[in-house]
Amino acid sequence: MVVSAEMCCFCFDVLYCHLYGYQQPRTPRFTNEPYPLFVTWKIGRDKRLRGCIGTFSAMNLHSGLREYTLTSALKDSRFPPMTRDELPRLFCSVSLLTNFEDVCDYLDWEVGVHGIRIEFINEKGSKRTATYLPEVAKEQGWDHIQTIDSLLRKGGYKAPITNEFRKTIKLTRYRSEKMTLSYAEYLAHRQHHHFQNGIGHPLPPYNHYS
Repeated sequence: MVVSAEMCCFCFDVLYCHLYGYQQPRTPRFTNEPYPLFVTWKIGRDKRLRGCIGTFSAMNLHSGLREYTLTSALKDSRFPPMTRDELPRLFCSVSLLTNFEDVCDYLDWEVGVHGIRIEFINEKGSKRTATYLPEVAKEQGWDHIQTIDSLLRKGGYKAPITNEFRKTIKLTRYRSEKMTLSYAEYLAHRQHHHFQNGIGHPLPPYNHYS
């Protein structure tokens, strides 16, 4: 696996530095190979979605994770920008996307295994796209049709959804490597690696977040 806990730590570093006005963290040690990637933030014990944005264009991981950490935390239109007081309750997931395959049948993918990206023409004649990462359908308990229909609504399709319309969808399936870290795990990881990595900002004090 390419994805690592260090990538999630880097995302936390980037967000922490941004929210507290510190200089951005130094170049990380993990690979800088290009991958399509998503950064997902969840919050609280029930792990509610707090932001999730990424790109299907392969980006070098150092700049890509830096960019999408802040985009997903601050610019996901479904949520207000993240604040300092939310940090201690956050979970960060990094997903690196692989194995893209265009399929002829919109049902030709496996729940819990594949992420899907759909392209469709909406009722106004405009081309739209939308995606769910591999874990979404399984977490929601959806079957293929429920996932497709939810994705159409996510993509802004407002007309009634018929089976004939579903057959016009262009679907790409893909897989992902995913790593998730809680804020507490990030703190523990940073305490352990602080001196080796030369982080350019003070560690968040534990008592501040008790």
